[in-house]
Amino acid sequence: MQAQNQDAQEFQLTLVLIKPDALKLSLTGYILSQLSETHTGLRFAAAKIVHVSRRLAEQHYAEHRGKPFYTHLINYIMGKSHYPDLPHRRRVIAIVYSGYDAVNTVRRIAGPTNPHEAREKAPGSIRALGTVVPIKDAEGRLISERLDNLIHASATPEEAEREIKLWFTPTDIMPFMRIYPTDYAQEHYYLSEEGLTTSWRPGCYCVVAAGELVWKSDLEALRLWRQGKPTPISLDAVIAKYLINTEQTPAE
Repeated sequence: MQAQNQDAQEFQLTLVLIKPDALKLSLTGYILSQLSETHTGLRFAAAKIVHVSRRLAEQHYAEHRGKPFYTHLINYIMGKSHYPDLPHRRRVIAIVYSGYDAVNTVRRIAGPTNPHEAREKAPGSIRALGTVVPIKDAEGRLISERLDNLIHASATPEEAEREIKLWFTPTDIMPFMRIYPTDYAQEHYYLSEEGLTTSWRPGCYCVVAAGELVWKSDLEALRLWRQGKPTPISLDAVIAKYLINTEQTPAE
């Protein structure tokens, strides 16, 4: 019967981020236990500790750009809200889980996005332990709120693919658990202060090296950029994961 149920479901990957507020509250062990294979039937496919750059934060929350809480959301995921004077403690634990119906399974254990709603509708969920922080303008007027909800979980398989490709390179994920197409780069790509380039010069970061295994969608975007054509995804979304824990600027 279990095999039949699994056949009816889809094998998926999904992204989980253990956010700075969860780390500050020492809830990492609790969250990992709630998402353990014993409880979920899911397995680790990849994991890393990330110092979140502004580039990565802005791409992760691109859909919220322009909203009143956007800046506060960026500072939150970058760890600035919880560790304003301790940059060495600003981090996120990023995890890819794999298994049948992985997206819905993690979402159910995570609970509703708003912690207040989580406490009412899913009191045993992870986010039921979170909080809602009011956001005020310079005059002290309430303009929005920030959800310190401890954990991020992909909402759909499509969102999971976009997010996993934003936070992880193909080689971060073991070969037998990769489900998204990959390809090998044919040339080097570098990031300079002026932007993306294929020529190295002092001060450049190597984004992708020739012969490196990359997401096929990233490689297609880079090829279109080389041809001067519009790219289907932002170049910052391509660049972000290849420079995780590499970029370091005073603003970060």
